[in-house]
Parts: sequence; structure tokens; C-alpha cells
Amino acid sequence: MSIRIGIAMAVVLAQGPQEARRLYQPEDVDRAAWLEVRRQAQVDSARGLDVFHDFRFEDRLEQSGITFRNEVTDDSSRHYKAIHYDHGNGVAVADVDLDGKLDLYFTNQTGPNELWRNLGGGRFENATERAGIALESLISVSGSFADIDNDGDPDLYVTTVRHGNYLFENDGTGRFRDITESSGTGYNGHSSTPIFLDYDRDGLLDLYVCNVGVFTTDVVGAKGYYVGVLDAFAGHLKPERSEESLLFRNLGDRKFQNVTREVGLEDRAWTGDASPMDLNEDGFPDLYVLNMQGNDEYYENVEGKRFERKSRAVFPKTPWGSMGIAAFDFDNDGDIDVMLTDMHSDMSQEVGPDLENTKSRVHWEEDFLQSGGNSILGNAFFRNDGGMKLTEVSDALGVETYWPWGLSVGDLNADGFEDVFVTAGMNYPFRYGINTVLLNARGEKFHHSEFLFGVEPRERGISGFSYSIDAEGADKDLALVEAYDLTGAVEVWGARGSRGSVIFDLDGDFDLDIVTNEFNDGPMVLVSDLSERRRVRALSIVLRGTTSNRFGVGAKVVVRVSGAAYTKVNDGKSGYITQSLHPLYFGLGEASSVDRVDVFWPTGKRQTLEGPIEINRTLEIREP
Repeated sequence: MSIRIGIAMAVVLAQGPQEARRLYQPEDVDRAAWLEVRRQAQVDSARGLDVFHDFRFEDRLEQSGITFRNEVTDDSSRHYKAIHYDHGNGVAVADVDLDGKLDLYFTNQTGPNELWRNLGGGRFENATERAGIALESLISVSGSFADIDNDGDPDLYVTTVRHGNYLFENDGTGRFRDITESSGTGYNGHSSTPIFLDYDRDGLLDLYVCNVGVFTTDVVGAKGYYVGVLDAFAGHLKPERSEESLLFRNLGDRKFQNVTREVGLEDRAWTGDASPMDLNEDGFPDLYVLNMQGNDEYYENVEGKRFERKSRAVFPKTPWGSMGIAAFDFDNDGDIDVMLTDMHSDMSQEVGPDLENTKSRVHWEEDFLQSGGNSILGNAFFRNDGGMKLTEVSDALGVETYWPWGLSVGDLNADGFEDVFVTAGMNYPFRYGINTVLLNARGEKFHHSEFLFGVEPRERGISGFSYSIDAEGADKDLALVEAYDLTGAVEVWGARGSRGSVIFDLDGDFDLDIVTNEFNDGPMVLVSDLSERRRVRALSIVLRGTTSNRFGVGAKVVVRVSGAAYTKVNDGKSGYITQSLHPLYFGLGEASSVDRVDVFWPTGKRQTLEGPIEINRTLEIREP
């Protein structure tokens, strides 16, 4: 079964006499006229929007001082093939040196991972060498922060493609040491997201490692990557290519044990991500495991002793090509809803911008899908109606997007309702695909708002450098050289596109900003001016566990104000293929104080703080 990639023809533009010529693929990637049409349509539709949207994001990468650049394998550039390397990399956030400011960790493929220390005021410095977590040229995928030993600082787990996974212990100052071998958490395969959760509620964070499946050969390419197979997206039809995702139980003393089969979590789906969620509200975190090539799986946690597969009973249909997940209370009714993005269904066909917000018309037959007819061919949104009843309402809410990777959730306008940022795009050699901002209209629907907020079109342009060609030297045998009769030095440019993202207060002004990890490019540092446009009312909450894990991962927090209740779960999920440690942010609308805060700790305790509680500050809550 072939993937429809539809590469358009390109144009060679002559540059200055001393410069490389520039080759655009496809030809209109630097001048997509439909973007202005889309912008105007959003402006027109926003006239009837009665939620606050008069603010903007500005890409302040240059001002931030961050010089990281994502570098990709040749399988995603000069030797392009439809393969899982193009899923890209994550970005994680934590205060690694405990100075009160949140730092950024970018993972990379053929270049080093980088840690950027937050200096305050939107400025960062490169702290990678001091930290010792570069893992240069190891084809990294994702990094997740968690305090595995409850000593009060964030440790780090990093996944790679066939170069082994790594667990690093933080010494409390932002320096890390490799404890992979002694911890028992090593695995060498096609790994993706590491998820930390306390599945048995013993106060120690356990580790779930998502594994995709075999999409590479044993041939080693440039900079040490394993060259991919040509039929990667038919891998789910070949059971011998599957890889089991793994659950490691934290035994204490920085040691883990593989208990995957012991607890009944034998999952061999093509898994890029997963999310804990307690849908039956018994206090034990269940696990939703995505499948990027088939049905997702849902495992119910039975008293921390075992997991039972309840997939089709709870979720009769799921997206066929699930890529990203977020569990959050979008309508403030007190229970947790689930949103999923579907990238791979969109790969079955080419559609124009006019059909981007509609479900896919998938050209694959059931003998390829292998999902028993239980597929949603596009994004999904499961509204929680209570009592383990979930209703799929993605089209009614307006959350369909095109070529989506993952999503980050946060209250961007601080009105008390969670908004969504969806990363997207296929990069070279496809047309440009937009990132999406879904503005929550008070739990009734979502409004596509990326053009209203200045997120689209990108300030640095929609195309960027992909790779260079030495047409008369090392690259003379490339197909492009013959196809376009190229000579000398040529720069190939393609569409820009995002992968990982995180939403957090980057500069301490109590509004939320967005940082992305781009594919084959530098990041976007999208800083909000909301606090300059209006008075922001918000509360940030940091949890400090005692019998629960130190950062309170898995706790549910309910903030009550003026008759409203805002519910969030501290699950660490901060975006696509990433997990972070940052405060829970509660936008409070027009409230001037908080009436009450309830914390439901992972070990079962309930703690109540009575108000009035002062707002526009970070409130630290310590478990009794």
C-alpha cells in the first residue's frame, strides 16, 4: 500500500553571483496566497466572538538568545521517504537548577540536544555542556522531566531511535549524571514518549515508555542514523515489526523493574504517545495508549495491581492515526474530557486548504486499516458526560485540523476556559500546513484563531532552508540534480512545520506563552502580550507532595471562585512527545480573589485551602 505524497514541481531561483541558488519544493511554498484568504475569514468570523481575543503573540526567538536548531536525518531531507523520522522531537520544561525560573530542553535528531537556562525577562543561556545531557548524534526523540527519587529536583528520561534510552539524575543544581544502567530503565529500540505516573500510588513515579515499531533497516546513514524501510507505514500489517511498550515500576533508591507483562500491559500498537487519566475516578490512574496506525487502547487500572483492557467498551471508535493527546476539562463541568489529533489519516490523500477543517476522505481500504471499521478518520474529542460515558463531539466543537502532530493546552486569554495549540505541517517536500489555535468559547465550541493572534502566518516566513546540494560533487547522483540540471551549490528550501510544543509563563507576567520545537529549524518563542492589553487575573499552583510523589504528579486540583469551579489534573502532559514540570495555571476571568482550593493527592488525601486567596501569584501547596 503506497502513501500518497504528491510532490509538486519546484522552481530554481538565481541568487547573487557568490550565493547558492535556491530551489523551492513545492514551487509555491514561499508564497501561499490562501493564507491571506484564511486570515480574512477568521477576522470576519471573529466579529461575533464574545470571548476576549484582542491580544497577540510575537515570535521573540532572537531576543530570547536561543540558538538551538533541530537537525533531521537524510530520510526526512535529501533522501526523503515517508517514514517515522518525520515525527520529529519534543520540548520539555522544568526548573532544573531550582532558581524559580522554568528552563527548556530541546531534543534533536542528528545534532545535540540542548538545555536552555532561563535568565528571566524572556532571556535564556545555553547550559547544555554544564548539564551533561547533549547526547549528540544519538537520534533523540523525546525528553520528559520527573522527580524519580523525591529529592525535590527534576530528573530526566530521554528516548532515541536505536541508540538506547537514558535516565539522568539531577544533583539539584542542573547537573545530571547517567544512571541508566544501574536504574534498569535502559531499552534500545524505536522509542518515543516517556510517561511518568504513580500507577500503584506508593509515592514513587513509575515510567511508561512508548515504542513505535520497527521502521528502520540495519544500514547506517550519515551521522549514525539507521536508514528507514520504504514501507514504514505498512508496518502494522507485519506483526514481526511490532515493539512492546514498557512499564517500569519504581522500586525506590533510583531502581526500576520491568513489570509490563506482570500487570497486563502487553501493548504492541504503533505507539508514539500515551496519557494517564482517571476516568472512573477511583483514584488510580488509568492509561490511554495511542496507536498511530490502528485502534487506540484504553487500560483501566485495577487498584494499582494490574491493568484491564477496556478499549472498545469505553472508546468504541478512535482515530486511525492518533498522534497527540490531552485530557482536560474543557467545559468546566468537573470531569476530564479527551482530545486526540490524527495525523496519519490525513496522509492518505492530498486536499486543498478549503478542506483542511473537515474529516479525511481516506483512500485506504479496511484490509490496510485493519481496525474492524472502528476508525474515526480525523481528530476526535470525547466529552465526558459522567459515569464513564463519553460522547465523540469533535465536529460539533470545531476541532478538526490538517496534518496535526500534537497539542498543548492552556488558558491563553485567562478567562477560565482551556484553549488548545495544535502543531502541524509535513515540511519538505509538501505544501505549507498551519499551526492552529483553538480558542475555547466558554465550553460550547472552539474558534480557530491562529490568524487573530498572529501565530499565522509565521513571522519568519512559511518556508526555510532544508538541505544543501553540491551538484557537481558529493550530491551529483541525487535525482534533483538531473531533474533540474543543477550545477554548483544549491540550497533546497521547503515548508516550515512544528512538532513539539509547550505552553507556560515564560517571562513571569502571568499570561501564557508558547514554545515549539520546529522540524529542521530553530524553535518559535511565541510571547503573549495579553498582560499588556488587559488586567490579567490568574493563579499559578505548585504542588509539594510528602507521602505522594514530590511534585504531586497525578493530583487533581479544583479552584473555586464566584460560583465557578476550574478543574485541572497535574499529569505532566505539556505537549506532543513530551512531559514537563511546571505550575498549574488557572485563568480566573474577572475574579479578584479565590474562594477555595481543593487538592486531591495521588495517595488519596483531600486537602482544602479556604479563601479568600490572593491572585496573580504562585501558590505553593504542601501535602499534609
